[in-house]
Amino acid sequence: MASVTLKKVKKVYEGGFEAVHAFDLDIADKEFIVLVGPSGCGKSTTLRMIAGLEEITDGELYIGDRLVNDVEPKDRDIAMVFQSYALYPHMTVYDNMAFGLKLRKLPKAEIDKKVMEAAKILEITELLDRKPKALSGGQRQRVAIGRAIVREPKVFLMDEPLSNLDAKLRNSMRAEIIKLRKRIDTTFIYVTHDQVEAMTLGDRIVIMKDGWVMQIGTPQEVYNCPANLFVATFIGAPQMNLLDAKLVKSGSDYNVEVSGATIAVPAESAAKLAANGVETKDVVLGIRPMHIQLKDQGDDVIKTTVDVSEMMGAELQLHAEIGGKDVIICVQTADLPVENRAGLAAGTPIGITFRGDLMHLFDPETEKSLL
Repeated sequence: MASVTLKKVKKVYEGGFEAVHAFDLDIADKEFIVLVGPSGCGKSTTLRMIAGLEEITDGELYIGDRLVNDVEPKDRDIAMVFQSYALYPHMTVYDNMAFGLKLRKLPKAEIDKKVMEAAKILEITELLDRKPKALSGGQRQRVAIGRAIVREPKVFLMDEPLSNLDAKLRNSMRAEIIKLRKRIDTTFIYVTHDQVEAMTLGDRIVIMKDGWVMQIGTPQEVYNCPANLFVATFIGAPQMNLLDAKLVKSGSDYNVEVSGATIAVPAESAAKLAANGVETKDVVLGIRPMHIQLKDQGDDVIKTTVDVSEMMGAELQLHAEIGGKDVIICVQTADLPVENRAGLAAGTPIGITFRGDLMHLFDPETEKSLL
């Protein structure tokens, strides 16, 4: 097993395009790290630099205590699982899994032992005599993972391994990867554009945009304390609502004024604002759809009307316009009167509010969190 350290790692292509900017990351031994972000953010490029499939333009990459910038991929003691599976179509499942071990000229008995152990872990023993074309997408992905497992690498790299699967199979394979991680207990670096995969799989998540690292933290940290507007809207589904608001300081207290309502900032958040030297100013207020409550009257109530009502089973998703912006409100159907559980008609007047400790405040210029 091994740690992985990236120190100011950078990738610049011919023509000057900088795909990855000064990337710093310390990955502990046996940690599961997920790189997540939209297409073109640099996550796969970063993974390929770790694998040795892309040359590092600048910076240092260590696997364990060993500097590997100029080490060939085959000598880095890593294994990579690709989105495309990359199985040999003319070989059986057994031969696909054994291929790398045969190249290393391991004894036949040892190869057989390793393949059978990996097949048992992945529950594909009965598939060993089949060719890839006779397998489903999920089975092919298990074979690709098995081929990596038998090598017993120090570091496991996975590049969008579930993106070719349908939603149901993706969910079950995600659970399989969680179980697999417990069984083989090695260092994982996993790339995805899917925030659900990132949140459920990662010990820590690295959120990227345009080659920059936006935030590194546990799933709870990036969800509860997003560092900036990009992270706030990228993590969480439905995404966080953003409203134009004014933060008003009065003595040691703060209030947020938004669309005719006044929301008190709780003492803990007020202390952070004061420590950061924040005065009265315009802000972007963020509130997650499931943190909004329906309420008829009060100084903390925003008045609006329903534009669209979507019945989602256990909840209603209401769309309303506030300050010229579409806002999504998630309401548990069990909390509504029986006559409203199927939905609210367009044009229905409603009042909404939310707790001060659940709102996020961002600087409209820097887009960074004020908390």
